[in-house]
Amino acid sequence: MYYLLILAIGIERLVELIVSKRNAQWAFANGGKEFGRSHYPVMVAVHAALLIGCGVEVWALHRPFFGWLGWPMLVVVGLSQALRWWCVTTLGRRWNTLVIVLPQEPLVRRGPYRWLHHPNYVAVVTEGVALPLVHTAWLTALGFTVANALLLRVRIRVENEALGYV
Repeated sequence: MYYLLILAIGIERLVELIVSKRNAQWAFANGGKEFGRSHYPVMVAVHAALLIGCGVEVWALHRPFFGWLGWPMLVVVGLSQALRWWCVTTLGRRWNTLVIVLPQEPLVRRGPYRWLHHPNYVAVVTEGVALPLVHTAWLTALGFTVANALLLRVRIRVENEALGYV
């Protein structure tokens, strides 16, 4: 069942990329300007490594499922997905996996953006810990957390500069 969960998350990521591509086309057609493209391939690789690592670690190292850990982590994964899609629906056509800013548009200050500048990254960080721990893949959780922290240092700086937060 864990492998089906990983597959479902992988399919969800593909849906995100389809939505992102459609939204990017719309943004560019409406004067959008892209920032920080150089880190994007690293981001894709880190997120792909999370899914691959979850499967490989559980399979290769025979990680057990412990209900006391796995079930709560599954709930956390579900909550992180809900937050992610709340971000997507709040931003609408402006949501993207790239950093594209429409200079004439004001910042979004509704939904989860009422409280945080980058709520999607809360979802990413949370899922990056919880998804591997559903099946005790703690090495993947640790590796993703470190790689993602390094990536987010760059990504958030790029977004903050692009959005005028700094």
